Amino acid sequence: VHLAESGGGSVHAGGSLTLSCVTSGYTYRDYCMGWFRQAPGNKREAVATIDSDGDTSYAESVKGRFTISLDKAKSTLYLQMNSLQPEDTATYYCAADQDISAESGLVLDHFDYMGQGTQVTVSG
Repeated sequence: VHLAESGGGSVHAGGSLTLSCVTSGYTYRDYCMGWFRQAPGNKREAVATIDSDGDTSYAESVKGRFTISLDKAKSTLYLQMNSLQPEDTATYYCAADQDISAESGLVLDHFDYMGQGTQVTVSG
């Protein structure tokens, strides 16, 4: 399984970015996919997850600002990030797992498969 993120960059506070993650070798059955992030000195945390029932879960810190979506036809996971704030600065990781719900996935600090990460920097 290979996960390849793209779309990171530098923006000013209030700006938007869309992260993409192309998957290969992954079977979309009983899946849970998500985005994690880790800032220097902080623990890695899940920010958004989506499962095979179509359910999504979001960390409180990003609710109403971030949207996770999946295009299975393109094998691509997205994270639309709006109203970005300096505290959103982190390395963002795409992740994939199976047999867990979106809600359960949100409390984990990693999934079975993780990408290499893409940097998001938000200046104030």
